[in-house]
Amino acid sequence: MKLSLGFSPCPNDTFIFDALIHHKIDTEGLTFEVEYHDVETLNHKAFNRELAITKLSYHAFAYAVEDYELLDAGSALGFGVGPLLITKRTELAEQLAAFAGKPLPEQFHQLKVGIPGKYTTANFLLGLAYPSLQNKEIMVFSDIESALLDERIDLGLIIHENRFTYQDKGLFKVVDLGDYWEKTTESPIPLGGIAIRRDMPEEIKNKVNKLIRKSVEYAFANPKSGLEYIRAHAQEMDEEVMYKHIDLYVNQYSVDLGPLGKKAIQSMFERAYTLNIVPKTSKNIFLK
Repeated sequence: MKLSLGFSPCPNDTFIFDALIHHKIDTEGLTFEVEYHDVETLNHKAFNRELAITKLSYHAFAYAVEDYELLDAGSALGFGVGPLLITKRTELAEQLAAFAGKPLPEQFHQLKVGIPGKYTTANFLLGLAYPSLQNKEIMVFSDIESALLDERIDLGLIIHENRFTYQDKGLFKVVDLGDYWEKTTESPIPLGGIAIRRDMPEEIKNKVNKLIRKSVEYAFANPKSGLEYIRAHAQEMDEEVMYKHIDLYVNQYSVDLGPLGKKAIQSMFERAYTLNIVPKTSKNIFLK
């Protein structure tokens, strides 16, 4: 049986799925037709029910929950893994840092922010910390640094490997939004999860969940096994940066969400419901 599978070309995702799609583990009769996209494209594909299995942001999942449910394996949660709000201007960085979670003076309301997508968890966290920053431009995440350097935007919301490169380009951190979330909730930050279509047979859903877990476990046991595959899909970066990226986003929650991971996701949705950021649902979020 062939299933469509979407995930990003970033090192954390290629690390997780390498063993699965290259049959380094027994896939028990399943094969996978892979599509590589940035997270916002994957989010919209989920809204359109295009893929059987897909990576998507937890923010976006709230809009796709009628059609998809979350698998226990493959997620990106953790401490110290959040998106960063950055700028080219040191003075602006210092001024805004003091207002995270507080009313922002009106003179800052029209600052232009480059974001990696409307439905990204990064944008959700930006809304929690700086609700007044509404002048946003959606960009491919890898273009945000250059847009700041060219002064086409005032602030940039960066994710993925850009966390490790922005300082080398002369850019400055305003706030670590993951750190902000952790301090206000005492929970790991849910970034992205793996969802499967609800209309798939239960046997297949549970098999896919088991196989993704085995793929992650294989990657942990053989961390250099997928090096060429990971490098082929990554942005230009050296091996050390790739594995820093993997170490940051792939952890015990990628093997299994467990009670703490599920609690963090549920807390995120409950806070989003309270703020009317996402629609409420009566559907069960997690794989049964």
